[in-house]
Amino acid sequence: MNKLINKIFAVLLTVAFVSSLASAEELKVGYINTDKVFRDSNAAIAAQNKLQQEFSKREKDLVDMGNTLKSDAEKFDRDAMTMSETQRSIKQRQLMDQDRELQRKRQEFQEDVKNRKNEEFKVVLDKANKVIKQMAESEKYDVLLQQVAYINPKLDVTDKVIKALNAAK
Repeated sequence: MNKLINKIFAVLLTVAFVSSLASAEELKVGYINTDKVFRDSNAAIAAQNKLQQEFSKREKDLVDMGNTLKSDAEKFDRDAMTMSETQRSIKQRQLMDQDRELQRKRQEFQEDVKNRKNEEFKVVLDKANKVIKQMAESEKYDVLLQQVAYINPKLDVTDKVIKALNAAK
């Protein structure tokens, strides 16, 4: 009796395997290059421009502050020999304070840029995911992949996604 059950089970497994192979041929697969979406879509370009506008003044201020510090340090190097020990010590302390302040502001700037970039690109990602889901449903994709080691270029639907994302408002 056990042998009969095992044979029936083996036949059922074989039938299931063969039918899954047949349905796998009907599987519709696509690939989306998210880096390209974040680089080339209008929403991503607009987000990048918005960030550039938002942070350009602060970035310029940091560059100016760095140039001032560099110029002050060069002047100190030239004049250090003619200064008294007290003057030299005071000026060195001022330069170190300026440098610490510049480093603090740079770090704060980088954190602010990173946070805002994440906020802006989350909006782009949400829009892209919505477009991808709509496209998957309307074109009856079974699987849309975003990160793979290799994909046949004919499965790449990135340009379709970018076009749909650009058309969506």
